[in-house]
Amino acid sequence: MSDPRPPTPFVADAPGLDFLNSVATPASTPVDWIADGDGLLAWLEQAGLVPVEELERLRAQALPGELDHVAAQARSLREWFREFVRQRMGRPVRSEDLPDLEPLNQLLARDEQFTRIVAADEAGPNGLALRTERRWRTPESLLLPIGQALAATVGREDFTHVKACQGPTCTLVFADHTRGRARRWCSMAACGNRAKQAAHRSRAAAPR
Repeated sequence: MSDPRPPTPFVADAPGLDFLNSVATPASTPVDWIADGDGLLAWLEQAGLVPVEELERLRAQALPGELDHVAAQARSLREWFREFVRQRMGRPVRSEDLPDLEPLNQLLARDEQFTRIVAADEAGPNGLALRTERRWRTPESLLLPIGQALAATVGREDFTHVKACQGPTCTLVFADHTRGRARRWCSMAACGNRAKQAAHRSRAAAPR
């Protein structure tokens, strides 16, 4: 059966903010793309955060309801981070904000990443390269790359330029990486186009 929901929005220009946008109101009804375990797996695949073969393996090994439980944890993490971002949007994150990041640091401490020496994809000085991998022991390990994406958002993004879309009903957020920091919309194809149409109708209706 086809998915009746609109496509998942990946417009934030920052994976951690794209995670916040996994629940949004693209029209008049809110849509949650990680409302259950299957949705979480689909979102992680589309975000490119987990190898497809690991997603399929964890799906096959999960106990009944286990992935739904992890999806519920992901939603709680999402809303905690949304509040962190909302309180700091428009200003730099400072060292005094660090205590509020303790829940994220606790999640990151559970990670099981390691480095392997592998054959290089391209010719190099010795034909070898380093590759970072992760042990995916349980379905809860699916939260780890999300935590890493949130940490990257905090550590690399200037929150002065983290913005909410100016669409009247849009709930999407993004990092404004444009040269003049003048981005206003989640995308020009969606809210930007609707704003242009509304402005055109307004001009057409104005008395001459």
